[in-house]
Amino acid sequence: MECEYKRLLLECSITLQASPVWDPKSRSCLCSLFVVAALFCGAYFISSGFIAKEYKDRLSRWEVINMLQNSKFNVCKIRCRPPGTEALPQGIVVKMSNLEMRPLWSDAVKNGNPEPSANLLAIAVGIKQKEIVDRIVKKFPSRDFVVMLFHYDGIVDEWRDLEWSDRAIHVSAVNQTKWWFAKRFLHPDIVAEYKYIFLWDEDLGVDNFDPRQYLSIIEDEGLEISQPALDPDKSEVHHQITARRKNSRLHRRIYKFKGSGRCDARSTAPPCIGWVEMMAPVFSRAAWRCAWHMIQNDLIHAWGLDMQLGYCAQGDRMKNVGVIDAQYIVHLGLPTLGIMAENELNSTQVNITQREHFSKSEAMAPSESHKVDNRPEVRRQSFIEMQIFRKRWENAVKEDRCWVDPYQQSVNKSTR
Repeated sequence: MECEYKRLLLECSITLQASPVWDPKSRSCLCSLFVVAALFCGAYFISSGFIAKEYKDRLSRWEVINMLQNSKFNVCKIRCRPPGTEALPQGIVVKMSNLEMRPLWSDAVKNGNPEPSANLLAIAVGIKQKEIVDRIVKKFPSRDFVVMLFHYDGIVDEWRDLEWSDRAIHVSAVNQTKWWFAKRFLHPDIVAEYKYIFLWDEDLGVDNFDPRQYLSIIEDEGLEISQPALDPDKSEVHHQITARRKNSRLHRRIYKFKGSGRCDARSTAPPCIGWVEMMAPVFSRAAWRCAWHMIQNDLIHAWGLDMQLGYCAQGDRMKNVGVIDAQYIVHLGLPTLGIMAENELNSTQVNITQREHFSKSEAMAPSESHKVDNRPEVRRQSFIEMQIFRKRWENAVKEDRCWVDPYQQSVNKSTR
């Protein structure tokens, strides 16, 4: 219609220029032009109404789409995603792992392999305690426990003759402690599939210990952090709370009325209650996730950590931390780290600067055992690290204004 209107307008313009003003032909042209213009305007307004309605409909749809997009953006924005996975679709992200070994071919289920183990036993070991460690590992059923050995003396191949060695995870780093290994190889996301983590020393007698019965007790009692009691007649006992009580299933506190550090019914803080020693602790996965973050990278002896483990008890440390009397062990107290034969020093490539710590008389004097004893130095370093850890804790408490100490009143009420 627009093209027809333009053609007619052009013809009328030519006619009007060539004819008198009121010529019949001119009047006819003007009438036709008026009619066509009226029709064009009517069509324009009608079509404008449809266009406006369609535009409004489209705008409404765009607003809905935009609202949905913004809503999706907001939902995705608040969704918790591990750092570094932002570029990946959520379904492909695997947040955790485990220590299960996988076959190079075929299907593990078809081969009759058992289901993944539910718990983890990790031990720092040296070859001198091979027989003791062998007895410990044999106590832990393979279908219930993954075994991980931390070889602090660098010797791994000499463990291969043990029947369980091939299913164990072997990690070797010379002259490192259990806590150094744990901080680096037992990240909470790696061990998240295991319900309980046994982080043990190597010098433990297990004749009177059954792992399954132990697990049954701590699950019944709701213990997040625990340890088996020590046989007081055969063990090296450093803290009375770890000593076994006869005819008892477990205990959570100790009573001590003589000497320093008295503990009575009013005591609410470690080491009177809510405390375990560090030679054979057992953590729930939630408690270990907390404890792992508290282990310092450079304080490898972890002295002082035991006094703060109650903060990781997932609640009241007076209820969720305990010592199991019904399943007890023997702490042999064998000296391990720091005592090495001279040929071991050479084989492990000890740095020359370490030798400079010994006096010339020590270096040159003949010894019947041909051993170098660094235990005093190790113990001294442990004390130093304990002081450093305490200072770091105090500074962290002062600097974190949002943190509230749930045990502050308990500490004030405790008797020392």
